[in-house]
Amino acid sequence: MAMTMTQKILAAHAGLEHVEAGQLIETELDLVLGNDITSPVAINEFEKCGADAVFDRSKIALVLDHFVPNKDIKAAQQCKQTRQFANQYDIVNFFDVGEMGIEHALLPEKGLVGPGDCVIGADSHTCTYGALGAFSTGVGSTDMAAGMITGKAWFKVPSAIKVVLKNRLTGYVCGKDVILHLIGLIGVDGALYQSLEFTGDGVASLSMDDRFSIANMAIEAGAKNGIFPVDEKTLAYCQDRYQGTIKRYEADPDAVYERTVEIDLSTLKPTVSMPHLPENTKTIGEVSDVRIDQSVIGSCTNGRMEDMRMAASILKGRKIAKGVRCIVIPATQEIYLNCVREGLTEIFIEAGAVFSTPTCGPCLGGYMGILAEGERAVSTTNRNFVGRMGHPESEVILASPAVAAASAVTGYLTDPAVL
Repeated sequence: MAMTMTQKILAAHAGLEHVEAGQLIETELDLVLGNDITSPVAINEFEKCGADAVFDRSKIALVLDHFVPNKDIKAAQQCKQTRQFANQYDIVNFFDVGEMGIEHALLPEKGLVGPGDCVIGADSHTCTYGALGAFSTGVGSTDMAAGMITGKAWFKVPSAIKVVLKNRLTGYVCGKDVILHLIGLIGVDGALYQSLEFTGDGVASLSMDDRFSIANMAIEAGAKNGIFPVDEKTLAYCQDRYQGTIKRYEADPDAVYERTVEIDLSTLKPTVSMPHLPENTKTIGEVSDVRIDQSVIGSCTNGRMEDMRMAASILKGRKIAKGVRCIVIPATQEIYLNCVREGLTEIFIEAGAVFSTPTCGPCLGGYMGILAEGERAVSTTNRNFVGRMGHPESEVILASPAVAAASAVTGYLTDPAVL
């Protein structure tokens, strides 16, 4: 029976010759992920059921990234509990202050995920690793606990949507614009419990950072996962980095898809999601006179090196508008260091931006950029629900690093091409 790329990965990890949409299966896991918010809940469940061992101390990753360095006593307690668990069970891949980064940028960078892997994480944006041709998806903390104990998880095999990408991006358009455009087309529940499988000649033109950004936001369309084919760019990224064995899977030519969506990359324009849903998309030319109070450039969606370079290219020699707070957050320590080495840090600071240690903080209204009543932010993060970044009467506009940087300079939502 013909299978999609995701179905082939799941079949292999379930020890089955084939699977079909809707089938319940149990799979072996290559990695189980938790962070400083979700890991304590999983640890409590781990201990409640009487477990006294993890299935494989090298296949669990615990990353302190949401409220780290700790913002308050509760955050400190959560990190302490996670730290103690990591020490007790000698967890190999534990990332604390000084080594940590935003989990979904850090794990690929460290070579902990790769093509053909089956990964669960107690964070909804675990779907990011589909950029590498892995099946990866977010789960609850109870499933994380079960995964740490048994090394297994159960799934209902998802059906799939084929997303055919054609031609190549132009100008300041990047992967963030692609995924915002797609979510605008199909809606926040348009791919509910389905795989978004990206294909077409346009894939080859996308950088790995573009692909990470696109796969990261598959969940914002309701998808179980997003996944890209393994090509030469994937292999080049994994070379001398990925710690596992590369496993390449391709969808069968006659694989069944629920629908096919075609996107001509060459026609896309800088795209934003207006409050209060990611599907509320407009091209930058369709909005005007939208004043902002804050610009955030970073997160697991857009805190990678290409994002930093894009923002810096716009901010170089310019100043942040009076009354606007611009917060730049590289996603990992390595990216932070590269920003210093390339002179990007100097550009950000001279422009009047804040340059932060890696953290998820502002994305979820945690710290490092909480909005007050009536304030509006343009942000490269992934969600703009009511109250997502602070006060329930604040607003978040999702955008690319180029749009966020240009808007920081003018104080209004701005097309970077006009600067």
